[in-house]
Amino acid sequence: MSIVSELVSMPGVIAAGEYAYRGDRFSYKGDLQPEQARMASIMCRSTTMGVRMQADMLASIYPDCGITPSRGWAVRGPQFSVCVVANVFCFISAEAPFNDIMQFMNKRLHNDVSDMV
Repeated sequence: MSIVSELVSMPGVIAAGEYAYRGDRFSYKGDLQPEQARMASIMCRSTTMGVRMQADMLASIYPDCGITPSRGWAVRGPQFSVCVVANVFCFISAEAPFNDIMQFMNKRLHNDVSDMV
């Protein structure tokens, strides 16, 4: 089973998907319209690029800070949260077990290549 299918089957997950680092492809499952999923993949890709740049900048000042390579990010809002690890995104409800989902994503994606192509 793909990680996207596994994520969508978890309690509180609204939608999950994958995006290409090049920005030319994405796939998803869950409660999003195709245009919403396309915009979500663009947002996740561009935010990932920004987070990686900022982590690299911090590591240039503090080389042993342990923040690189950046593996993902999350933002939590009052209605839903977005979690990204490697090139997989997940939208979860405010009531979802946030830590469990992040742990699952980190464990499942720990061997994925983190270099952006």
